[in-house]
Amino acid sequence: MMKPAGKRFAIDALTALRISRDDPGIGSRHRLVGPAVLRSHVLSLLYREMREGAIREKVARVQLDGLATLQIRLLSDRVSRATAWKIARQLDWEDTTLAEYLAVATLQADAFIAADPTLQAAAADFTSVADYATLRS
Repeated sequence: MMKPAGKRFAIDALTALRISRDDPGIGSRHRLVGPAVLRSHVLSLLYREMREGAIREKVARVQLDGLATLQIRLLSDRVSRATAWKIARQLDWEDTTLAEYLAVATLQADAFIAADPTLQAAAADFTSVADYATLRS
């Protein structure tokens, strides 16, 4: 199956989790990108929700399997890492973790969709932003 033409969207871990819950097929309708750490971040989010009692373990594991089927290009190349470093320095962040999302969005996407409040606040200074409804349309 060919990927659809059109905009490429960078997404954060919270958005990926929402997609896996709402409509895992979004990845076949839109070109999605994110940093390589995205899957690990979703794993941590689901595990935390399960430990807090927000969801049952069986449900969390099904959602994690849904993430594995999400069609998304995950990146961790030298340029992305260097850009994440620069962004983290520019924003005076303690580490580069969230900056990796902004780096991929800046380098590889037409727009960034983020549910994480820190990323939402910083994104407009680096890239175009879109909201989740854009993926659903």
